[in-house]
Amino acid sequence: MAGQDKAKGKAEEIKGRIKDGLGDATDNESMQAEGKAERAKGSLKQAKEKVKDAFKK
Repeated sequence: MAGQDKAKGKAEEIKGRIKDGLGDATDNESMQAEGKAERAKGSLKQAKEKVKDAFKK
């Protein structure tokens, strides 16, 4: 389960990077902000899973 959560976090981070890049390319500030928020959310999910893994050991 933890591996799936890490993968979901990474996928969300990548999706955010794409949106951020598209927003930058099209000069769409709304899309850029949405992409940055998704990147942050994905990074937090990954960090949470890393902390969980650290406490399991």
